[in-house]
Amino acid sequence: MVEIVGVGFIKSSKTYYFDPKGEKYELGDMVIVETARGMELGHILIANREIDEDELVAELKPVERRATAKDLETYQANLARRDDAMKVCAEKIAKHGLEMKLIDVEFMIDGTKIVFYFSADGRVDFRELAKDLAGHFKNRIELRQIGVRDEAKMLGGIGICGRPLCCSKWLSDFQPVSIKMAKQQNLSLNPTKISGTCGRLMCCLNFEDKTYKELRKGMPNDNERVDTPDGYAKVVNVDYFNGKVNCRGIEIDAETGEEIFSQEIRSYNKEDIRRRGKKGQKDDVEVDISKDEMRELKKLLEE
Repeated sequence: MVEIVGVGFIKSSKTYYFDPKGEKYELGDMVIVETARGMELGHILIANREIDEDELVAELKPVERRATAKDLETYQANLARRDDAMKVCAEKIAKHGLEMKLIDVEFMIDGTKIVFYFSADGRVDFRELAKDLAGHFKNRIELRQIGVRDEAKMLGGIGICGRPLCCSKWLSDFQPVSIKMAKQQNLSLNPTKISGTCGRLMCCLNFEDKTYKELRKGMPNDNERVDTPDGYAKVVNVDYFNGKVNCRGIEIDAETGEEIFSQEIRSYNKEDIRRRGKKGQKDDVEVDISKDEMRELKKLLEE
């Protein structure tokens, strides 16, 4: 077992474990910790507790110290400098003619570095820009390129559901999202309906994916031919939540062998349907994505 505290940061919804070094911290205490970006101001989200070493994904870094009143003053002063730094950087980006979008600026609490976050369609040669900024601010400069998902997480906003973006409020890590998840949930493959503010597939498509996979077990696909208690039929649509399969009966023309569809649609329980798939067919049906659908939605998967 190892003792830890959980630390959070203003612009991150994730909790990181640190070594309290024997100190006792309460929920909400402000602390100074070292991260990959440098010294940062954080707040205690999880008070001292012991966890199994197997739960650690990396070596624990120590909490450097409690934040002082001077640290908090410095943090507020850095926030006040943000707008001016954004303006200066935007002007210099235009001066150097760089194709990049400035997202945010962050001053390290110990004053050792200024980090500028930006997004761009491809790689950007910002060496001259970095030199120019270093000369202006008289400080070490780091220019960090982020993706569109991280941009949305950093800036925040309101999703199509009317609530704040999950990534900016509570989602700690981005999970892989695929077009098949949308189709498996019978959602329209209209990019405007299944893409988020960032322009990529909505993260929430992943939230109910396991449920839909479970509900689909033993269920046929739309347009599949099946046997029902009333005979041969074609699946019109499937109600996964109620376990119902809506079918249209089929009769075979004795002379031409063509299928003649009934106008009546009947509903059957999943257990009453016998699929005509190949022997050994899996219960969990793989949804098919057409080439046209893939071309239309390919841009949503490009990072």
